[in-house]
Amino acid sequence: MNDSLAREAARILWNAWQSQQRVKALPEQCRPSTRADGYAIQAALLALSGRAPYGWKIAATSAAGQAHIGVDGPLAGRLLSGQIDDDGATISLGATQMRVAEVEFAFRMGRDLAPRAVPYSIDEVLDAVGTLHPAIEIPDSRYEDFVHAGAPQLIADNACAHRFVLGPATDADWRAIDLRAHTVDCDVAGRARLHGKGENVLGDPRIAMAWIANELSGIGQVLAAGQVVTTGTCLAPIAIGPGDRLVADFGPIGRVRAGFAS
Repeated sequence: MNDSLAREAARILWNAWQSQQRVKALPEQCRPSTRADGYAIQAALLALSGRAPYGWKIAATSAAGQAHIGVDGPLAGRLLSGQIDDDGATISLGATQMRVAEVEFAFRMGRDLAPRAVPYSIDEVLDAVGTLHPAIEIPDSRYEDFVHAGAPQLIADNACAHRFVLGPATDADWRAIDLRAHTVDCDVAGRARLHGKGENVLGDPRIAMAWIANELSGIGQVLAAGQVVTTGTCLAPIAIGPGDRLVADFGPIGRVRAGFAS
């Protein structure tokens, strides 16, 4: 995957994103065959978009999620400016095909974690975190059949990043909270009350943070101060439709809200 092919793949995905259309797959000549190829296309897509990097998302952080899309581990995707919504916003679902929301623990970095040869420990990563936030992600894919696209193509497509809602930074002493056992309650338009737990995120959202720090380090990418990392859903993806409103209650950590329109 040379730079020219990475740009070609990125252009196809970006055009599909902007036109709210789908592609069957990337053309064979620029289709990524490795995770590294996928990340090279991600970087080209960022440059092509003209947008600022806002942060990162982690996809497939549960065994069920990995099985659903046929991957053997988590995937990292970029969150870009222009796809971030305020807490309480009403988000247009438009032509989105997934039509699900995911409730997540998100962390804003307080300082850089630069690439290095030795893996980062959980404690080292958490020491670099500034704040913890409740968050809602609304994923989507630019592929017609994202379930069978494979990890390299999904990574190229920013791991199905689409819209993202960041709640306020918690004023709780989150470092003293066992995030693995922490529960989250979700109300969906008053018709359903759902429950999640931190352990559904790679066993612990803090483990997920260490995973992405080391994943990015492995491709020579800085996890930069100010960037937000959303760590993956803590309960099964929630089906949403126009007119729905979702409230995710993280208890002492806080709440985050989003509405949805056609």
